[in-house]
Amino acid sequence: MSTAVVVEAPGQHRLVPHEPRRPTAGEALVRVHAVGICGSDREVYQGNRPEGYVRYPLTPGHEWSGTVTAVGDGAPASLVGRKVVGEGFRNCQVCDRCHAGETTLCTTGYEETGFTRPGAMAPTLTLPARLLHPLPDGADLTAAALLEPAACIAAAALKARAVPGERVAVVGTGTLGMFAVQFLKAASPAELLVVGTRDDREALSRRFGATDFRTKDRPLPDDCDVVIETAGSADAARTAAGLLRRGGRLVLTGIPAPGADGLDPTGLVVRQLEVHTVFGAPPDAWAHTVRMFGAGLLDPLPLVTHELPLAAFPDAIELVGSGDPKVGKVLLRP
Repeated sequence: MSTAVVVEAPGQHRLVPHEPRRPTAGEALVRVHAVGICGSDREVYQGNRPEGYVRYPLTPGHEWSGTVTAVGDGAPASLVGRKVVGEGFRNCQVCDRCHAGETTLCTTGYEETGFTRPGAMAPTLTLPARLLHPLPDGADLTAAALLEPAACIAAAALKARAVPGERVAVVGTGTLGMFAVQFLKAASPAELLVVGTRDDREALSRRFGATDFRTKDRPLPDDCDVVIETAGSADAARTAAGLLRRGGRLVLTGIPAPGADGLDPTGLVVRQLEVHTVFGAPPDAWAHTVRMFGAGLLDPLPLVTHELPLAAFPDAIELVGSGDPKVGKVLLRP
């Protein structure tokens, strides 16, 4: 019997029988190939996700890949049989933010697959077909399951506007950090520095295009044009800002715990720093990610260290939070 994961309440989950929900008008039914787990899924399970950003009971799973098996009336029939990934934010498409393409700022409120709507920790997922991004026929669906976090970093890269020849840096060496390295590498930088806390991430950072790697306790430069921060640690934003030259551009993507070190407003003004933040990925970032992936400029597979069956959901949650340096991206396979 097919089963899905349901988190009934913080710390409480069960496997339940799963029946595919037939797509209604404008929807598509996707057979899930793989679903990734990140820190936000752990927050859902532990119950410490911010209020309003989760709705129990819930089938988690916002990072996924799969194949379309059916579509409802009005959805393109050409999607059937296509390998796809899909946007998570269920935007209204009619507010001024949505009309501007800023769908993660939709004014009707927050709704997202895997947090307030059923996610992909199930054999199938039914969602609006307009959220799907078709992949090349030969795409590796295991690798494609990581394109959601990649799209979030694509949003950061687009805001950073790195141009060839600039000095760029990434703070953080997790999944997001390694995607940031790949996106910035594609901009042909003169130098690409990665700053982290673990020496064992140097080899992977250089594999993806870093020209320099330093742990944050070592002397760091202060002449970078662009910095993307992905660590989400208490001092990551300050470390990232300290890397910039006057007039530099900073994009923050990490979400630290309350009480983290803030940025010095005097320093921001005097140094004329340009600061952006990212939460989720709008359609242009998804399109950019899928193009990069299809062109072979993104290589997610080296980040995957564990693939487990859906029934191993609690084990996967523990792996993600274990702090074990051998644990990278954990995938569940329905």
